[in-house]
Amino acid sequence: MCGVENGVCWVQGVLCSVERGPCAFAPFYTRPGSKLSTILLDAVTDKDPVVREQVCSALCALGEAQPEEALGACEEYLRQHEKLAHPYRTMILRAMETVVSGHISELDKDMARAIILLASSEMTRAKELVCDWQQAASSVLVAVGKRFIGKVMEELLSKFQPGALPHYFVVQTLANLAASNVFGMVPFLTSVLSTMLPMLGMAKHDTMRAAFCCALQYFSESTLEYLANLDQAPDPTVRKDTFATDIFSAYDLLFNHWLQSREAKLRLAVVEALGPMSHLLPSEKLEEQLPKLLPGVLALYKKHAETFHVSKSLGQILEAAVSVGSRTLEPQLDSLLAALHAQICVPVESSSPLVVSNQKEVLRCFTVLACCAPDRLLAFLLPKLDASNERTRVGTLQVVRHVINSAASQMEVKKPFILSSMRLPLLDTNTKVKRAVVQVISAMAHHGYLEQPGGEAMVEYIVQQCALPPETEPQKLGPDSEDLPADSVRAISISTLYLVSTTVDRMSDVLWPYLLEFLTPVRFTGALTPLCKSLVHLVQKRQEVGADAFLIQYDGNVTLPSPYAITTRLLTVSSNPYLGDGRGAASLRLLNVLHRSIHPALGPRWATTVPLLLEHLDERTEESLSQKEWEEKLLAFLRDTLAVVSDNTWICQLSLEMCKQLPCYNGMPQEKNFLYKCIGTALGAASSKEVVRKQLQELLETARHQEEAEREGLACCFGICAISHLDDVLAQLEDFMRSDVFRKSTGIFNIFKDRSENEVEKLKCTLILCYGHVAAQAPRELVLAKVESDILRNIFQYFSTKDPALKLCLVQSVCMASQAICSSAQAGSFHFSRKAELVAQMMEFIKAEPQDSLRTPIRKKAMLACTYLVSLEPALDKQVQADTVHSCLHSVMSVLPEPEGWAEPRWEPVLTSPPLHGTGMERHLSPWIKSPRGHERVRALGLSACLLQYFLEHLHVSALVPFHNLGLLIGLFSPRCADLWPATRQEAVSCVHALLYLQLGYEGFSRDYRDDAVERLLTLKEGLVHPDPAILFHTCHSIAQIIAKRLPPEQLISLLLTMFEGLGDPDKNCSRAATVMINCLLKERGNVLLEKVRAPGPAGWAVLSAVLLDRCLPVVQPPQ
Repeated sequence: MCGVENGVCWVQGVLCSVERGPCAFAPFYTRPGSKLSTILLDAVTDKDPVVREQVCSALCALGEAQPEEALGACEEYLRQHEKLAHPYRTMILRAMETVVSGHISELDKDMARAIILLASSEMTRAKELVCDWQQAASSVLVAVGKRFIGKVMEELLSKFQPGALPHYFVVQTLANLAASNVFGMVPFLTSVLSTMLPMLGMAKHDTMRAAFCCALQYFSESTLEYLANLDQAPDPTVRKDTFATDIFSAYDLLFNHWLQSREAKLRLAVVEALGPMSHLLPSEKLEEQLPKLLPGVLALYKKHAETFHVSKSLGQILEAAVSVGSRTLEPQLDSLLAALHAQICVPVESSSPLVVSNQKEVLRCFTVLACCAPDRLLAFLLPKLDASNERTRVGTLQVVRHVINSAASQMEVKKPFILSSMRLPLLDTNTKVKRAVVQVISAMAHHGYLEQPGGEAMVEYIVQQCALPPETEPQKLGPDSEDLPADSVRAISISTLYLVSTTVDRMSDVLWPYLLEFLTPVRFTGALTPLCKSLVHLVQKRQEVGADAFLIQYDGNVTLPSPYAITTRLLTVSSNPYLGDGRGAASLRLLNVLHRSIHPALGPRWATTVPLLLEHLDERTEESLSQKEWEEKLLAFLRDTLAVVSDNTWICQLSLEMCKQLPCYNGMPQEKNFLYKCIGTALGAASSKEVVRKQLQELLETARHQEEAEREGLACCFGICAISHLDDVLAQLEDFMRSDVFRKSTGIFNIFKDRSENEVEKLKCTLILCYGHVAAQAPRELVLAKVESDILRNIFQYFSTKDPALKLCLVQSVCMASQAICSSAQAGSFHFSRKAELVAQMMEFIKAEPQDSLRTPIRKKAMLACTYLVSLEPALDKQVQADTVHSCLHSVMSVLPEPEGWAEPRWEPVLTSPPLHGTGMERHLSPWIKSPRGHERVRALGLSACLLQYFLEHLHVSALVPFHNLGLLIGLFSPRCADLWPATRQEAVSCVHALLYLQLGYEGFSRDYRDDAVERLLTLKEGLVHPDPAILFHTCHSIAQIIAKRLPPEQLISLLLTMFEGLGDPDKNCSRAATVMINCLLKERGNVLLEKVRAPGPAGWAVLSAVLLDRCLPVVQPPQ
């Protein structure tokens, strides 16, 4: 039988580890408790330390279940085995102490007496120190003494007799008893002290002296605790003066003799005792001793590296001195302050807990001094804020923060003085000093300092630190490093601002509406998220007070941002929503709670629209958010807001503020571009034509035309504004074009007055882009009437340029204008008189592009413009169309591939655009598909695959008709399945795959139909990656089999004829693939071919024979 319940062995007291086989403790389970204890105790001497530990655990577990039996067994075992070695006795005593501590209330007097006698004997049996054994016995006595203090003291006092030095652990046990059972031990202290005092002079060894010091420390601490809780004490008549004489006698010996010892441990033991003892000294004696005591304790700072015990004792002595109203303390303040300040400036090492504890005790000393001498303390501290040493400044700020918190009443009248002294620390650039300053300001906020004059500077400092740039990668610090990452200042500042805003009620009137002033200045951009969060909380608190209490009162607050400034700022920064810890959501929430201050009519609408925007952000991440979609949502929100306001004056003021804030976003192209769009939206909603014209003119005159992003943003603004004010926008552009700003420098003396040629070109870029965006955005029915007369007429003036940037702007604008015409409902009836001229100009741009790279954007944009232009009326001549396609293809196909590592631009979407589909693209592609240059074949096959896929996706067959070119096209693409270039091989399969599905579509199958044989082509693509010729040609044979299955009979001859041409392909792999495929087709469909040859008589055979002789003999020579 095994004693395991719920997986726990109750003998060992641990999880059972036996899975199979007998358990070592199995014999114990069926025996009575006493017998079990004896067997366990016998096993305590096992050689294996693991077994010994298990035995101890088992004894403790048995003691949990049967404490009396276990303790009795241990006591009896130790009495009967006096020769048992002390390590084993120690283990048993520790088990007993554990059981006694857990079951002291269940212990009867007899058992307690037996344990006390045993522990006392074990503790004092050896005269020399055997610490583990004797400490274990002492711990048993202390555990029993928590309930049976009288019996324990009776036994100890029998070994604590006058005239003889007691055992070391008798003294130690008395000390520990005083700490563990205050109310039980203090009544004995009078007699204990009277016996102990003569012994002190007899102690010659430092170890014994240290034990007496420890006892005096604990006796004093117990007495002080007893006196502090007299209402709970068994003897409320006990007084401090009861112990004063004895304590002073002990003090005299400890301070005047033992403190001078060379043994560091003894000195620390003495100073630890002096602290609590000073509280029990007679007042006059303490006053008498302070001039010697304080310097004596301070001197220990120089003798000890670990100074925690010195600082702790010093704090207790200072408290005692202040409590008696000492007058001798004041002359020593300078030395005290200097020594304590030196301690607080010691760098704190995270690996040394005593150093941290020492700083806490030193700060406690400063608290005592702040309460009794605040003027002297501040006069000492505040000048040190200007010290050259960083640690001095940081340490001083730590003390200032501490006394603000711990001596609030004494510092109340010193607030202006402390605030004025912070001016220099606010200018400090040291990271650690900054962090300390933020902590001081946090303490000030809690105690009303920031409500004083000068408090606003502290708030501004916190906001400045919130605006610090975050570290991209926080630096890794070693365990002993005292350096702080720069980001920690920002992090603690953000935390401080939010906590002060949300938890310190008195700060509400300080921060509101003052924090609003930090929303618009650019230098506080990094702090927007914490600012918005704090402001939201402040507004909500004011809303709870009353409906009108939270409105921004502008009377007398000239520095507050206007509603227009707040709206503009928050909306603009929301365009980049995840920057700065999610400033988009924070800004929108603040905008929402300020709705009444922005405009009284906005509350109900924003209550619906703002949550939708926030939901959109919550459901996405920075990576998954579509920037274009998000900006469109924000602009829609702005349009809706303007429609709800429906006040021209308000809208014009908003647009003016938006223009005013534009320079704030120099260097932030995304935000500035969005702000331009907002300006266009606001101007579009304005009904005042004069305001619209004036602001458009100012925008053109003040824009930074040298920056591409700004040109694009300004053009977007004009385009959006043109939705509502097309005539005004065009008129303003016309005026700008005729103005003096386009005048170049005419001489050296005008260099500072006029613009350089480069600047003029950039102005032209802006102008041309504006025309393009106006055409793209304005209502289609209005654009058609203006596109040639007002838009393209002005664009045509600049086609002679050689400037690449201006060329690109011209092409973009032509593209946008053409696309606008195409998308108009009246496009079919629109006669574009200058269409051919525009196409020719686009061709000139394309031909002028460099032939060594495809990465220039002009080529692609010009081709895109052509795709829209060719579909407009009047139609181009067929030769012009053919030349256009040929030039476009040549411009792309012939260019050498990009260097390794550069991604080649995708041209297929341009060259497969719908307007080019009717231009015989497949005929134009054939030479490139057969090109001897691999990169040309790859591009041609890729383009063909995209073209065929487009045809497939847009195929609409109303009646069953034959796909006439199927055989020819398959014959063109299929031999390329063995091309030397793997990418070409795979694109060729894609072409065949699309062609077979086109045939199925012509046969009447639905677009989503999937044919098993055709789908197998996709799996064969993997085999084409392999360079092994055997695998390649086997794959080609499989492809030919699939073609043979799905090819209509009437297409077979045209397929074979085309493949016969492939036998002469310069790529030997492709000619061999053609041979393999012809062979397969003849085998699979030979009977069909035979019927077709026989059907018309000799003429059919003659034609096929002639083709075979003409196409095959030059390639396949007969054997000699």
